[in-house]
Amino acid sequence: MKIFAAIDLKDGKCVRLVQGDPNAETVYSRDPVAVAEAWESVGADWLHIVNLDGAFGDPQKAARNADALQAILDRVQTPVQFGGGLRSPEDIERALEMGVSRVVVGSLAADRPRQMLDILARFGPEQVALGLDVREGKVATHGWRQLSETDPIRLAQLIQTAGLKHVIYTDISRDGMLSGVNVEDAVALARAGRENPQAQQRFYVIVSGGVASLDDIRALKAVEHEGIEGVIIGKALYTGAVDLAQALRVAHGEA
Repeated sequence: MKIFAAIDLKDGKCVRLVQGDPNAETVYSRDPVAVAEAWESVGADWLHIVNLDGAFGDPQKAARNADALQAILDRVQTPVQFGGGLRSPEDIERALEMGVSRVVVGSLAADRPRQMLDILARFGPEQVALGLDVREGKVATHGWRQLSETDPIRLAQLIQTAGLKHVIYTDISRDGMLSGVNVEDAVALARAGRENPQAQQRFYVIVSGGVASLDDIRALKAVEHEGIEGVIIGKALYTGAVDLAQALRVAHGEA
């Protein structure tokens, strides 16, 4: 199982929000490159970087975050998974050309799932992941401010028919809350990817939202066989509730 160390960019700074609320912001660093280098020095499997201003639709601040992203990509070797405001094939292409290893597409996939099929065909299933941000059993979009009627499992299974391999599942109610991960729903999603009769291959789930302690990493490691690929850790790393080196040992089966 892989550990994704989260870096959320807002106005060029590294921040954490509570349940995606831009008014509940804590700034952890004004130097995102230093944060990325710190997580790389410990051995993070991936960096998970989000352009929050892109997700919220602020182009001026989003551009500042793009500069921060490029600076990170220029300095680290750890693969980067990137999302936030990628709402067109051109946005995706631009991110990949910058050096991002994998993009995360959420709002576009929920709003125009058929276009997501074309995007997967164009860029490939290793470079494009589906972002499922879930609140009250429905997919939230556009910086989590809009709640669609889309069922997350049905959406994932539809896109899976185009070869989808990676799904980032976020339980919004737990994001930034240090309240524990939603193992049950993550496993249900992973099983749906395994049991989809319309798909030729399964997808794997990366869990996000609520990591509070090493017990959450252990709980996910215990169900890795169900199709849990990894876990994104954000606030718990920044507050010291979880030590990245210890989390990596648990995830890799070394502790």
